[in-house]
Amino acid sequence: MSSNNINQILSRNIDILSAEAPLFINIKYDDFTQIYLNKYPKSELSCYNTNFEDYCAYKQNKRIQRYFSSQYLSEKKHDLVIIAFPKSKAELNFTLSMITHAVSQNTKIIVVGENKSGIKSLIKVTEKTLLNCQKVDSARHCSLYVALLIPNESQFKLDDWYDYYAVDINNTQINVAALPGVFSQKGLDKGTRVLLHHLPTIKSGELLDFGCGAGVIASFIAKKHPEVTLNLLDVNALAIQSARKTLELNHLTGNVFASNSLSELKNKYDVVISNPPFHQGTYTDYSATESFLKGIKAHLKSSGNVIIVANSFLKYEPIMKKTIGHTTRLHSESGFIIYQSKT
Repeated sequence: MSSNNINQILSRNIDILSAEAPLFINIKYDDFTQIYLNKYPKSELSCYNTNFEDYCAYKQNKRIQRYFSSQYLSEKKHDLVIIAFPKSKAELNFTLSMITHAVSQNTKIIVVGENKSGIKSLIKVTEKTLLNCQKVDSARHCSLYVALLIPNESQFKLDDWYDYYAVDINNTQINVAALPGVFSQKGLDKGTRVLLHHLPTIKSGELLDFGCGAGVIASFIAKKHPEVTLNLLDVNALAIQSARKTLELNHLTGNVFASNSLSELKNKYDVVISNPPFHQGTYTDYSATESFLKGIKAHLKSSGNVIIVANSFLKYEPIMKKTIGHTTRLHSESGFIIYQSKT
């Protein structure tokens, strides 16, 4: 398993990564992990990932303490923290604030990321959270920075980091809560708005919101059709927590769980609905959605159906026709198309 660009620059700087209790945050599992453990065999490595797929990948090494949750809660004190620069700059300061309890004033903070991710703005973005932040290397179109965390005596509280907004469409209103880095954190995105404006009637049954994000679609449907039983799935721990908060705000209940595409699906559903993601980090990636569309029929009840909204340039319609069944275009607007496939 070769190393990605970010882990290659870490391997290149392996000599400055010595630690007794290092913490990797959102670092992907690949050859670098074993390179690190071979170099520092006595280190007690912990890995915190908000991506469920990446979290599961670390199962391969029993020496590593793994964490997947909306916040890092370990009581261990770390002398080194390596953070992959996130797609959302707000998420970086969220992460730095979250780990305050787990570091000392001498803990070395490494932030590494691809240049096109925006990492070159790191010093400005973290001026209130990082001290003596300096770039120490640049390679493989990536940059690596070293810093210390500015002491913060305030206790980290997850509730302080939600953004809230209301959605009011066709006389149905919901309140939304979203943590940093979650899709449509500040307000409703165009694709979901188009979908909610033109939803077909969903009166009852088991509903799965695939790639639920902050839980907007499922919550809106449940407010409009209270007989629906909600199931919400996402690969991201921050999205899962946001969806739970959104359900709570709207006095709704549902089964919210993590899954890498369809990996954790056990049941069958009457309706599967999604504004499916097609970005992974800084890259455009359609694989998760294509995998979902190719495999979802096995999780549909008889007469079940799949409803998605997607950018018009995405070629999902042929996949839906081939792998699910009869597919129609319910609505087209503002560069988005709503598709419905029935078994």
